Amino acid sequence: MEAVCAFSVGTLHIPTAPETPTSFRKSVFLSNYVNSPISLGLRGSSKSKLFSALSPLTESKNQREAEQELESQAEKFDWYSQWYPLMPICDLDKRKPHGKRVLGIDVVVWWDRNEGVWQVHDDACPHRLAPLSDGRIDKWGRLQCVYHGWCFNGKGECKLIPQAPPDGPPIHTSKKACVAVYPSTVQNDILWFWPNSDPQYKDIITRKRPPYIPEIDDPSYTKLMGNRDIPYGYEVLIENLMDPAHVPYAHYGLMRTPEPKVKTDREGGRPLELSIEKLDINGFTANLVWSKSKFMPPCIFYAYTPDEPSTSSETQKPSKKKKFALIFVCVPVSPGKSRLIWCFPRNFGLWMDKIVPRWIFHVGQNLILDSDLYLLHVEEHKIMDIGQENWQKACFVPTKSDALVIGYRKWLKKYAGGQVDWRGKYIRGALPPTPPREQLMDRYWSHVVNCPSCNFAYKSLNVAEVMLQIISVASIGIVATMKHGTMSVAKRNSMVALAVLSFALSRWLAHFIYKNFRYHDYDHAFR
Repeated sequence: MEAVCAFSVGTLHIPTAPETPTSFRKSVFLSNYVNSPISLGLRGSSKSKLFSALSPLTESKNQREAEQELESQAEKFDWYSQWYPLMPICDLDKRKPHGKRVLGIDVVVWWDRNEGVWQVHDDACPHRLAPLSDGRIDKWGRLQCVYHGWCFNGKGECKLIPQAPPDGPPIHTSKKACVAVYPSTVQNDILWFWPNSDPQYKDIITRKRPPYIPEIDDPSYTKLMGNRDIPYGYEVLIENLMDPAHVPYAHYGLMRTPEPKVKTDREGGRPLELSIEKLDINGFTANLVWSKSKFMPPCIFYAYTPDEPSTSSETQKPSKKKKFALIFVCVPVSPGKSRLIWCFPRNFGLWMDKIVPRWIFHVGQNLILDSDLYLLHVEEHKIMDIGQENWQKACFVPTKSDALVIGYRKWLKKYAGGQVDWRGKYIRGALPPTPPREQLMDRYWSHVVNCPSCNFAYKSLNVAEVMLQIISVASIGIVATMKHGTMSVAKRNSMVALAVLSFALSRWLAHFIYKNFRYHDYDHAFR
């Protein structure tokens, strides 16, 4: 089966397992585990261990004790010694500063035209802690706080305090007047930052770089990106993206998957043969049968079609292999909030992205995100009620289709403390309350305002709606003011028809705008 995905308007085609499951690699399974639903290999520097995908409720006491011993001996993942993505470059406006939150840290992103680079500073003016992200870029290319007008350059140095007497001491040169600067870099068309402003990390890019994904920089691939703020946490976001088994159900009617020969239900769910090939502090690689995938902590889950050896006939007749990748960049914002940056590079159908506006693709992707958004928001609250550390005790995951989810939870528990390290910024286990459904699934503030393409389409369509209303009212006005006999019956009827049609189109357009740029509920009971 050709393991290729094709993205179409409003619908995402994803690959699913073939009809005949392939066998697992012998190196992953030991003979005494052959009857367990799945085994995942944990390879440390000197020890390795296999565990089953059965719920931990069925595991023996000795097995649990052994896991705890390995976890205590494992190298620990440092959440604050990693690169974190902020936004795709295409979604950042150079004319103004942008406020973003990552790991509970508020930063301001702005284009420093004097240095020709994006800068990432602490989002607080040292004067009275007003947010610099609500400021502006002044005519000298400095970041200006609009509360009292203090100005800063790309190094975080204060260059102007308007309230300071010009003939007085240069108080703007004080270290207390400076803004903390975070290391930042652009890679794969995404702006990344290092969440530590200590001067020792100024040149961290020379020692450690963000994870690199070659398909995004390959000119033979198309690489449309998107972003959205998500009203549930980083842990649930990543685990959901690693779970292909939910697609036929949670996204029914939106994402096409090949149907099995024998369907056990309407949606056509089937057993999936998934396995972890390697798991360590640097994440894991996995075999999805139809593709390979990598989890590169803390943010990237990356599924791709692997290279296949060419046959003799293919060697004689070289042809371009169709390849596709699913790239999900997951950002921990705060408890109960995350940010998703997605990119689906492919080396075929490049013409489509040149013809179809970017916002059309985003409409379809947002609907996919909305279709399981409420489920995951509620799920996260239930997980927090029992405690993140009790996930394996509370969740019954007996099939191979949950292999990646289990692998991720194992990695999180063994290496990363079981959850994001917020460094005491938030009460442990606390989540924001559940807002009304329309606010929870809002698209405007979670996506449209952060996407130039969708924002432009939203404003343009609103203008078109108003113009249609004006045409409708004007047509009726003309008919009403014209005396009988001065306009033929045909012209009068045409004007009335134009008024009715314009009004109907304006109402339809208003519904389209609201549904695609504001709020679109997804009722699973009636799909």
